[in-house]
Amino acid sequence: MTDIALWPAHRLAQAVRRRELSSRELLDGYLARVEQLNPRLNAVVTLDPDGARRVADAADAALVRGEDVGPLHGVPMTIKDTYETAGMRTTCGVEAWDHVSDRDAAAVARLRQAGAVIFGKTNVPSFAADWQAFNPIFGTSNNPWDTTRTTGGSSGGAAAALAAGLTALELGSDIAGSIRLPSNWCGVCGHKPSWGIVPQRGHLPPPPGALSSTDLGVMGPMARDVADLELALDVLAGPAGHAAVGWRLELPPARASTLRDLRVATWLDDPAFPVDQDVAAVLDSAVAALADAGAQFVDTPVPVSLPEVVGMHQELLYPLMQPSSNLLHRQWLSASERREQLRATMADYFRDVDVLLMPVAVVPAITHDQSEPFVERTIAVADGTRSYLDLFGWVGLPTVAYLPATAVPVGRTAQGLPVGVQIVGPYLEDRTTLAAARGIEQALGGYVPPPGV
Repeated sequence: MTDIALWPAHRLAQAVRRRELSSRELLDGYLARVEQLNPRLNAVVTLDPDGARRVADAADAALVRGEDVGPLHGVPMTIKDTYETAGMRTTCGVEAWDHVSDRDAAAVARLRQAGAVIFGKTNVPSFAADWQAFNPIFGTSNNPWDTTRTTGGSSGGAAAALAAGLTALELGSDIAGSIRLPSNWCGVCGHKPSWGIVPQRGHLPPPPGALSSTDLGVMGPMARDVADLELALDVLAGPAGHAAVGWRLELPPARASTLRDLRVATWLDDPAFPVDQDVAAVLDSAVAALADAGAQFVDTPVPVSLPEVVGMHQELLYPLMQPSSNLLHRQWLSASERREQLRATMADYFRDVDVLLMPVAVVPAITHDQSEPFVERTIAVADGTRSYLDLFGWVGLPTVAYLPATAVPVGRTAQGLPVGVQIVGPYLEDRTTLAAARGIEQALGGYVPPPGV
């Protein structure tokens, strides 16, 4: 089962459809791996083995009857513990929100309709509001590359579970790098979609029962390879609720299918948020290897200021995440107008550029730090320490401008820690960033299992 557990979800789905593997044996294999490997990681925090076995058995029976099946039929997967899951505990790491819902979040329902077998939930920080995954209900998740280090957050348990082969696929969410940063620090792939294309209903926060969508926040897939991200996005994307009566989503095809045919720009460092030397070395090596592989790089600087983007991100984000932070409506309107100006600037930029490569974080995975207050934490770098809030630096542009961004692993530091890159593209052109990610994965090797997995 060890090798099979690390197969991509689309390969597992194909094997199940061909009845080369049964959904039940895959599920039991993942449950056995969770029992074996999860105690040192604490990535998977809730399990429903009996319910999942019933679903897996039904999936196998459907194939015997020759029924039409969905693209994820029989594939076992876990879900970030920010999504409501019918009949299974949801907490978002918050005791007051600990409940068992009678309905799935909209994105979860789409995965089930595609045939996924959901067997557990993965750990998050309280309120999904940290770049580390720990909370008073379930404790701390550890990075499978080095358990003294964090997984990242808020989709930290999800990234660790994927890296360790505890699940075939994951559903994350991202409002300040929460898909991209843990993917980066655990050495897996994640896609932050264009804002608004995957329904938010049933995601916490906001509190259980809320119906309105959250500004900046997106729901998206995490996986061990890019083809799984593409498959899952096809399942997840599309209007829901009232909008589904009349609106339809038709994402444009990728601008090109290979790095040779895409115009690739880079923004790999900035004096305001300098990338530490161990990360910079990996990124520079990756770009050189991509150039050798024929990637078409263009020298087109990004016409925006990173500190201004970070400031805008924080201005729009804090009222959503912190009860003590307020923004008058006229202040929000002003901030939103500046955001629209930024979006227009980036739309112009992407007329001459197809994708932009950026770091995800200024450092590789950090050691656990749960000190409070949050804002006084620091991160170690080669020449001293930096503010913990410097982790805002490179995740804000896609978030504020509603752009798609795909994170993929591109190498490891001298200490053996994963480093990824995020591929940013034009609004609603998610297929272009995914195509570039696929090319980078093919050129550089993509996911590598951590030691001991």
